[in-house]
Amino acid sequence: MTEDTPLVEITDLGVEFRLREGVVRAVDGVSLHVRKGEVLGIVGESGSGKSISVRSIMQLLPKTAVLSRGSVLFRPPGGGEIDIAKLDRKGRDIRSLRGRHIGMIFQEPMTALSPVHTIGHQVMTPIRLHLGLAKKAARDRARELLQLVQMPRPDQMLDAYPHELSGGMRQRAMIAIALACNPSLLIADEPTTALDVTTEAQILDLLKSLQERLGMAIIFITHNFGVVADIADRIAVMYMGRVVESGPVDDIFESPQHPYTRALMASVPRLGAERRRRLTTIPGMVPDPFELPRGCSFHTRCSEMVEGVCDRLDAPLIDLSGGRNVRCHLHSQNQTGGPNAG
Repeated sequence: MTEDTPLVEITDLGVEFRLREGVVRAVDGVSLHVRKGEVLGIVGESGSGKSISVRSIMQLLPKTAVLSRGSVLFRPPGGGEIDIAKLDRKGRDIRSLRGRHIGMIFQEPMTALSPVHTIGHQVMTPIRLHLGLAKKAARDRARELLQLVQMPRPDQMLDAYPHELSGGMRQRAMIAIALACNPSLLIADEPTTALDVTTEAQILDLLKSLQERLGMAIIFITHNFGVVADIADRIAVMYMGRVVESGPVDDIFESPQHPYTRALMASVPRLGAERRRRLTTIPGMVPDPFELPRGCSFHTRCSEMVEGVCDRLDAPLIDLSGGRNVRCHLHSQNQTGGPNAG
């Protein structure tokens, strides 16, 4: 695998929820990739499909969810290529990847951690399962991991239970579990949402230092542009199950091209702003997933909507060069002079 070959490559991914009320396309044609040692930030409102897209990498989907199309190619160290989309979600092959080559940090550690097992037991479990270490060696490795994630008094913490730890300490324990077998990819699903601002900053600093030290790739899911600016190399912005804009983090912050990206960035509170200045909000509501609007799914909330185009035609994906893409009729008009391009 060369440096430019993606470690993970998602192509035209589709995920459907097949419910009594009908079929919901939670993910509709998503294509993403992340290279070795890179941090990809995925941003969007709740319900945009961020978590479902990324959980497909580990086949950790709800029972009612079905991978309807696309591929999820994973290239683990040592060579080879695995299409995770073709694996049985309960089979041995996918279980051998989870925890060993792909680690995951969940949003709320209190629900992800077992309340009846010690922190040490939970850190040791993937070590013994995937690396085959004896109990003493696994405990030594667990102690090293707790030190790595800057847990105080690691010997005591090994025998502590989750309810005895603060939110920040529980999240550090989750990170230690995720890193137990030196994975090449770490998935962080809104890992700082439930934390206060100070603890959030500490966890972000920890993840950045670990990423630089261990050289792993990270996919970081968040709804907060401020967080993704602090940690990511590239950004993918999602809306209603689709990537509407992607590119290098600096380029997107300097010149966002999609109206939704601009609206999200405008809604971020800014230090030094006038006290009485009202926060900018995105008008309207996220569409009903059972009754998606015709045309571009964002046109019902877009201040730049072109009547007769955005409300009738599906928005094309436009390559802006420099690793940037945007799904918007405004750019198809700019490129070709007509709204039907793409």
